[in-house]
Amino acid sequence: MVNVTLGRTGITVQKNGFGALPIQRISRNEAAYLLQKALDGGFTFFDTARAYTDSEEKIGFALSSRRDRFFLATKTAAQTAEDFWNDLHTSLKNLNTGYVDILQLHNPAFCPKPGDGSGLYEAMCQAREEGKIRFLGITNHRLAVAREAVASGLYDTLQFPFSYLAAPEEIQLVEECGKQDIGFISMKALSGGLITSSAAAYAFQALYKNALPIWGIQREQELDEFLSYIEAPPALTPQLQQLIDRDRAELSGEFCRGCGYCLPCPAQIDIPNCARMSLLLRRSPAQGHLTPEGQAKMARIDQCIHCNHCKDHCPYGLNTPDLLRRNYEDYQTFLEIPPENQIRP
Repeated sequence: MVNVTLGRTGITVQKNGFGALPIQRISRNEAAYLLQKALDGGFTFFDTARAYTDSEEKIGFALSSRRDRFFLATKTAAQTAEDFWNDLHTSLKNLNTGYVDILQLHNPAFCPKPGDGSGLYEAMCQAREEGKIRFLGITNHRLAVAREAVASGLYDTLQFPFSYLAAPEEIQLVEECGKQDIGFISMKALSGGLITSSAAAYAFQALYKNALPIWGIQREQELDEFLSYIEAPPALTPQLQQLIDRDRAELSGEFCRGCGYCLPCPAQIDIPNCARMSLLLRRSPAQGHLTPEGQAKMARIDQCIHCNHCKDHCPYGLNTPDLLRRNYEDYQTFLEIPPENQIRP
């Protein structure tokens, strides 16, 4: 069993966090079953957000009677103090709890600080004084904002995308959190589904003693994989290193991480999936993406109005309209390939 401590919070948990974004896609009873099985199996850190529709409510329904057995983190995308308090009160009600262990500002475009005029940091401190939250956290997809948050020393935890596809400067960010005693929570450790080996993903995370990966879990099979790693954590074998090296070579350069901050799209394009389609076709069973429904979804790219909303809101600076076009061209070519000749993962 491998444990990780989230910096100065002192929160120590098994190196498996439950990312509760995907449970918004399943029924309340299905979610409750997964959440309870996860807790029974050794998961003690659960991460959700106000933005994840009914995820908080499902956690409250499933786990509130066992609140003393796990740590709970949620997020607010509030931009004003008033909205912060509204979100916090709603989260506590949904989660059926009197407090959350970590309240995280959800991907703000700037690093909130005392006296900046937003009132966000002051509201967080007041909520901590009132016992509604224990520690202050921030999440981001922008490296500059994440670096500023770490340098400020104002936050107890940082949640940031981190996988074996990370760039050197992102690895430096994890290491800096360790030096500053700031808890580091790895989001998108599977890179939004582009990494298909959870064992390789886990083995990479294990190299960083201060990193807590949160795995987005929707199916029992996925949960069982990570539960098995509690007693038998994967080591970085030559075979797994070879897989990692291959993925790094294939996924180097510009690619969509699937964060979703480009949404909503005025033309109703499913940007996070459509902008990654070339990779998804080659890294997962292709036929699932080539159905009439899949073709209709990709055809919406032709309806792009070139408003550049997606481009302007991409935290990775991608030229999203161009990426969509190139993926659609590749998709149309792929449709012409006989199924027996299509590349399999």
